[in-house]
Amino acid sequence: MPDLPDLRGVGGTSAAGRAGSPRLTLFAALLGFVMIAVDASAVNVALPAVGRGLGGSTAGLQWIVDAYTLMFAALLLSAGAFSDRLGASRLYAGGAVAFTLSSVACGLAPSLGFLIGARLVQGSAAALMLPSSLALVRQAFPDAAVRARAIAQWTMAGAAATAVGPVLGGALTSAVSWRSIFFLNLPVGLAVLAAMRRTARSAQRPAPLDMPGQLTAVLGLGALTYGVISGGADGFGQPRAWASILLAVVSLTLFGVVEHRAKEPMLPLGLLRDRVVAVCLAIGFVVNAAYYGLIFVFGLFAQDILGRSAVGAGLVFMPTAVLCTITNLLSARAAARWGARTPVLLGQLGCAAGLLILLLVNGHTSALTLALLLLPLAGGLGFAVPSLTAMMLGGIAPERAGLAGGVLNSFRQTGGALAVAGFGALVAQHGGFVNGLHISLLIAVVLLAVTILATLALPRGR
Repeated sequence: MPDLPDLRGVGGTSAAGRAGSPRLTLFAALLGFVMIAVDASAVNVALPAVGRGLGGSTAGLQWIVDAYTLMFAALLLSAGAFSDRLGASRLYAGGAVAFTLSSVACGLAPSLGFLIGARLVQGSAAALMLPSSLALVRQAFPDAAVRARAIAQWTMAGAAATAVGPVLGGALTSAVSWRSIFFLNLPVGLAVLAAMRRTARSAQRPAPLDMPGQLTAVLGLGALTYGVISGGADGFGQPRAWASILLAVVSLTLFGVVEHRAKEPMLPLGLLRDRVVAVCLAIGFVVNAAYYGLIFVFGLFAQDILGRSAVGAGLVFMPTAVLCTITNLLSARAAARWGARTPVLLGQLGCAAGLLILLLVNGHTSALTLALLLLPLAGGLGFAVPSLTAMMLGGIAPERAGLAGGVLNSFRQTGGALAVAGFGALVAQHGGFVNGLHISLLIAVVLLAVTILATLALPRGR
């Protein structure tokens, strides 16, 4: 399910300069969002083919996913400020150029290291594009009712793209090559840039940038992920693994010090002292870790253990993405009737039940059975996340809503990235793939049990 971006630079962005076409603006914003969503979900089913083509181990395949996700998570916190300073239209067009060119570089990658480097650029470009794309929609439709319909179209397009991505990625990988997934972004990116020529220029506004905080966040998250992946591949007693984890601890500690002293921090630490905010961030981290970490593992499982083709693996995940979209809509209705806390709690319980059901998976499980067993996990996630955002925003000042949204989605992306690293390390161990898969499931259940208890302790009316 696509994430809503940091909205700090969205609310006040206004058109400046030439007039633009609102419909073309919506088309450009929507198409870019679709490109990002398809690329993120399609790559998972292509990983075994990438490994065969470029000679990558499980650790290398983990980095293909995490290089993108880590940069997306870390830069999302500053993307709203960049959108204000440069103007949403300029930042979006620049991000689209970077995303398109890095996609071509991914498709032409001669080695695994080159591909991972290009994915780092892709993730950075996606982080800049997403907030500015929503800013463009708000800018193009000043009428609140019309704007609400446009934002709904924007959101549903991303959800549909996420559902189609695995099947499209599998079909392209089976029929052509895994490289064609990235080359598909070239005509889409050119269409985005063509539409942007008819889009109104966005105003530029002064906005503080917290560069020390941004740099220490990237270094800390990157070092932690590297340490977990290398520890899973070579053993955590090796110098490379523990030195990376030590660097992560130092960097993230410095990040806390920087944010405490900064006049305009990108992550105000006082926000974390609010009990509801802290619990929501923990829930966002855990549900994304449970879902996206296991989607990575099951993508490998469907092809390497069950022997399915890439398109067959994509079809395994399509029902889960469709169900996520449906339960997103049901979550909003449930929150309106019973409050946000209820669907968040029920969604987590559904995720936990789904994880326990997946313990039935073994090397003899059919692809159809796997697709059915994944549904409770997907339904729980889709039911929890929309109301999770509402629950977090319900008790904070309106002027901090954009900041809170950006922080929540950054925590969610970080949870997914670290789960890919951790769960991938477990299935790569000598105990066997299925054994590592079951341990991953149990870890996710324990984490969800903690956040479920924390949710129960929150006040009902918040």
